[in-house]
Amino acid sequence: MTPRTRGRLFFLATLVLAAGFARLGIWQLSRLRERRAANAPIEVARRAPLVRLDLGRADAGPLANRWLEVTGRYDHAADLVLRNQSEQGVPGVRIVTPLRPFAGESAILVLRGYVTSPDARFVNVAGLHEPGVQLVRGLALPLSDSGVEGQPLNVDGQVTWRRVALRSIRRRLPYPVRGVLILQTPDSSLPRLPRRDDPPLLDDGGHLNYAIQWFGFAVTAVVVGGIVGFRRR
Repeated sequence: MTPRTRGRLFFLATLVLAAGFARLGIWQLSRLRERRAANAPIEVARRAPLVRLDLGRADAGPLANRWLEVTGRYDHAADLVLRNQSEQGVPGVRIVTPLRPFAGESAILVLRGYVTSPDARFVNVAGLHEPGVQLVRGLALPLSDSGVEGQPLNVDGQVTWRRVALRSIRRRLPYPVRGVLILQTPDSSLPRLPRRDDPPLLDDGGHLNYAIQWFGFAVTAVVVGGIVGFRRR
């Protein structure tokens, strides 16, 4: 095989490689469009007026991704400790507590926030109680009744959960529970602990950057293939 033939074959190989890189870039652009399409209705819901459940709003479906306000009392006997959580590499747990509202019979789960824990399991739940009447404001996150178990685990008398599992929680509680979880966002009037979480970001993720990288790899492959494949010998 002559050097020229080898050069041409090398160039063809780089074209195939570049086509693969370009295909991955196109796939990332497709993922970007899907993410933006999924975020669009959530953004609309978040911009909608605040829903005050105290006014007797009974339908739970349209509440997903809306800002809510509800008054009631926490049922701390039913606190849920979500294990294996972390913030900036620091292990901890998150606390979810049913709120018994004054209006309506259905309780609503409130994600009250994050607490550090060396083993990401044990925490003194009693020290995190918020007794009395509470006015809770936050973002309603949808909970699907998928049947996936929450994987409760009893260690040294404390039960922790892997995730919020609506069906499991409904079986354990003696009152109905709505199909949304209120993410109670930071507020200076709230106790320091649990530390409240910010709402999930609605951004483009890394898809655009990944697409640019893959297209850059494709261009680089073609340029290198052309230089090496067609250089004078």
